[in-house]
Amino acid sequence: MPLEPLHLTTTDGVTLEAELASPSGGALARAGMVLCHPHPRFGGTMRSIVISALFGALPDAGVLCLRFNFRGVEGSGGDHEDGEGERLDALAAVQALAERLPAGVPLVLAGWSFGADIALSVHDPRLAAWLAIAGPLHYLRDPEIVAADPRPKAIALAERDEIRAPAEVEVEMAGWLNTTVTVVPGASHFFVGSTDKLVVIARELVDRLADGEPRPGH
Repeated sequence: MPLEPLHLTTTDGVTLEAELASPSGGALARAGMVLCHPHPRFGGTMRSIVISALFGALPDAGVLCLRFNFRGVEGSGGDHEDGEGERLDALAAVQALAERLPAGVPLVLAGWSFGADIALSVHDPRLAAWLAIAGPLHYLRDPEIVAADPRPKAIALAERDEIRAPAEVEVEMAGWLNTTVTVVPGASHFFVGSTDKLVVIARELVDRLADGEPRPGH
């Protein structure tokens, strides 16, 4: 899996460290995916378990993956901003990946936990879909925008989530357009032993997009 270190610059001038993983053998990307990591105050980095599992597995499915550290984490500049500045970080990652994808190749913004809330708070027109894993919805901004957006949203929840019960999240998401919720049986918030199921969910979303599911306005 070819791996390329990157440095991203946000619109407010913060430099972020990132990595890009490309499909093996020079294969063309079927899709692109930006991966947003869990809460920095609780040890979240771009190398956290779920992010690493997706970053390691998806390039073999033809997905160009970009993971990055939010501001204030490891080699990224700036300081943690409780979700506000982190939206700019995610947008910088979307920009960087969009520049590297051929025209017409779908781009997915994905995240786990805090990162899922950040991903769902970004409504960039370049996105084809969202993948949100165990998002507690505590850091979600402007939920009415993503709720009414017709683009696909794949939601993966943990049956035994210690942070927020999946039933509570499902209640909040009731009525969201084009939203598919999957509860992973037996999984905790950290998905130890269950990351393979998340890879399957991610690949199924990519297959839907790459096989030509029409995008709103197209």
